[in-house]
Amino acid sequence: MSKKIFLTALALLGMVQPAFSQFKPEFQPAVSEKQLDQAVKKAVQPKKASSPLRLSSSNGKEMKIAALVNGDIISNQDIQNRINLFLMTTKIPMNKQTKSLILQKVMHAAVDEKLKLQEAKRQGIEITEKEIQASMRSFEKNNKLPANGIKKILAKAKVSEETFKEQIRSDLAWVRVVRRGLMSEGDITQKEIEDAIKDATKDMDQEKFLVSEIFIKKEKAKNLNDLVYNLRRDPRFGLYAMQFSDSPTAANGGNIGWINKGKLPDPLEKALRKLKKGEVSAPIQMSDGFYILKLENIFTPNVDQPEVPTQEEVKNFLQEQKMEAYSRKHLQDLRQRAVIEMR
Repeated sequence: MSKKIFLTALALLGMVQPAFSQFKPEFQPAVSEKQLDQAVKKAVQPKKASSPLRLSSSNGKEMKIAALVNGDIISNQDIQNRINLFLMTTKIPMNKQTKSLILQKVMHAAVDEKLKLQEAKRQGIEITEKEIQASMRSFEKNNKLPANGIKKILAKAKVSEETFKEQIRSDLAWVRVVRRGLMSEGDITQKEIEDAIKDATKDMDQEKFLVSEIFIKKEKAKNLNDLVYNLRRDPRFGLYAMQFSDSPTAANGGNIGWINKGKLPDPLEKALRKLKKGEVSAPIQMSDGFYILKLENIFTPNVDQPEVPTQEEVKNFLQEQKMEAYSRKHLQDLRQRAVIEMR
């Protein structure tokens, strides 16, 4: 076993209950799920509205509005571009098992993108074209593409280059917003590092399960057995979790870390005990929605001996956790204050 046992155990510090029962979905939009679904359907299959809002785009064509975020427009074409970009970058198939989840994910992400850019502008943070081009070159290098190869791929996937750039701009700007917000909180202290290591190692004599989850709210639970069918044949459980899960653990690919045997709610514990390493459960209904679990690994005391990470590794891990927590909270605050209108 490696240092990963220790680092994932650190993620559970301070949690009185398992992630399943402690956390609630972090995205609470200013509109209902029904309104959001209706807006998404209009984005991909435009229909006549009773009082549609239309403007002229830069190329002179009529532009239909899917949503307004504090007055900023998200057009139907924006949504379609983002759907195409999602399919291009994730390679997740769009079929009856995934369609509704993909559409909801794209709409949520488009709203968040506007909120992040608006907050960056409010703080005077600007991302230059040079920085965006550098990120595009980095993308090409990481994906072993020739210079300007991304443009050909975007064109083939029917994604506008501006949509891709806007997503990069939003990501770069938000990193700066988060780092600026954390400056006043100071660095991780030596005591925090030592306490984290102590807490993570105090119960290493107990059997543990390394578990990943996908949580789907009741109102979004459609074709879950079909989704499980996909998950059991596609090894990218973490990618699906990042895109579709309504739990805060989605940011970590659904990974909730090491859970001591017997600490989960009974329905989840029973389902987990039936799994072998690497297997995915059937949908498990709880009061607030459905869980799909994957048993990533098992820790057996006296057999598996984890390697203790260095203090610098723990420090970096805790800093990343602090950044993620600040990012979630700040974005949630922006969502709650925002005026979001779905057309």
